Amino acid sequence: MSVLFVASEAYPLVKTGGLADVAGALPPALAEAGEDIRLLLPAYPQALDGVVNRRDGRSMGDPFGIGEVRLIEAQMPDSGLPVYLVDCPVLYRRDGGIYQQASGEDWPDNHARFALLSQIAARMGNPLEGGDWVPDILHLNDWQTGLAGAYLHYYGIKGVKTVFTIHNLRYQGQFDPSIMQVIALPQEAYGVNGIEFHGAVSYMKSALFFSDHITTVSRTYAQEIQTPEFGYGMEGLLQARAEDLYGIVNGIDYGIWNPETDRLIAQNYSIDSLDRKMANKRALQREMGLPVDDDAPLLGFVGRLTEQKGVDLIAENLQYIMSAGAQIVFLGTGDKRLEDFLKELSSSHARISARIMYNEEIAHRIIAGCDMFLMPSRFEPCGLTQMYALRYGTLPIVRRTGGLNDTVTDLNEKEGADGVVFDVPVPQALGKAIGRAITAWKDKNEWRQLQQNAMKKDFGWDRSAQEYIKIYRKPRRVRV
Repeated sequence: MSVLFVASEAYPLVKTGGLADVAGALPPALAEAGEDIRLLLPAYPQALDGVVNRRDGRSMGDPFGIGEVRLIEAQMPDSGLPVYLVDCPVLYRRDGGIYQQASGEDWPDNHARFALLSQIAARMGNPLEGGDWVPDILHLNDWQTGLAGAYLHYYGIKGVKTVFTIHNLRYQGQFDPSIMQVIALPQEAYGVNGIEFHGAVSYMKSALFFSDHITTVSRTYAQEIQTPEFGYGMEGLLQARAEDLYGIVNGIDYGIWNPETDRLIAQNYSIDSLDRKMANKRALQREMGLPVDDDAPLLGFVGRLTEQKGVDLIAENLQYIMSAGAQIVFLGTGDKRLEDFLKELSSSHARISARIMYNEEIAHRIIAGCDMFLMPSRFEPCGLTQMYALRYGTLPIVRRTGGLNDTVTDLNEKEGADGVVFDVPVPQALGKAIGRAITAWKDKNEWRQLQQNAMKKDFGWDRSAQEYIKIYRKPRRVRV
């Protein structure tokens, strides 16, 4: 089957989060499994500079009356996968981030930028406009692609099936109804049986209403988003679509995240040479300005410094962590209050080190060098970092939510234990989890078994790709 994988970002061209990792790794895995798959992305400057074998492509007209749109054909630089870039200079060729201005505010025309991405995806499914390659399936990702199903419906394009993946339901792409004058959909689309949601245009609502099949990035999250706590108002619609909703845990790229071959760490090691991991701990302690101490448990955090990620819960436990003789390192950016708090503690406490930045190389060294990895998220649709940590024998301490629940097995379980899992997102519960982890760490035989369990787990994209192929083969949704 021919599949057009549509996303707003893809590694290594442009990345702001886990969606880019998925869009960069899943399509090549699907191609390896035999699918005829191609990517569709906006033609950001980074994407134009990063692709290879670029060709001019063809004109798609001026659908929004703001300038000609061209469909540039190229290949991904790492996998060679075919990629189309939607080139509309007035929308995509600009300085700043792909979603936000340098000030941190969203681009005011995001409604048009991602409506255009969705519209071009839909039009590529039309044999009259798709050129010499027409997809059987549009695989859409997050709200930025959410209008594609509406364009298919209202433009009368019937031959293409849609699969929509929710990576994070919290972000829904909601805009004022006045954008209907811009996005080239009929006014009748703005209704309860369309793209209207509580008086706004919702790109996420559009996706959930019009897609044939809906997936999300873990089994637990697929259940959670059908509840008021995690549904953000969409739980009723998701309950109505429950038979078409599937949870598929993301994979990770072992070509990049593998302690046996990782060139970014001080010492390579494997499940059969775990003693070598200590060299990474010592190197990390030196790099982060911590005392080099084999006998101090070393905890790490890599990610956004936000309450969603549970960083405030970690902050409440820092005194306990230090009193237990442990050390802790942080890498990330986020809420300024948390950034400033960690900066101050890092400068005044020898056992705490924080780098207020994101650096991929340091992330590798933290995951390789730490004994334990903290991920106490209040919600986590899937999470990738805990899977990286498992492969490196750095045991995760996680809250029982979303993909964290689906990938980490608590050390009290009789078989396959490889981390610590706690339930309630309060400081006391995290503190108890850290205490359990430190107690287990002190028993070197028990800890080695936990590490081996962790490193044996397989979260390669091949497994996830086969699950998506099953969804692709399902019949189209029958509308009542």
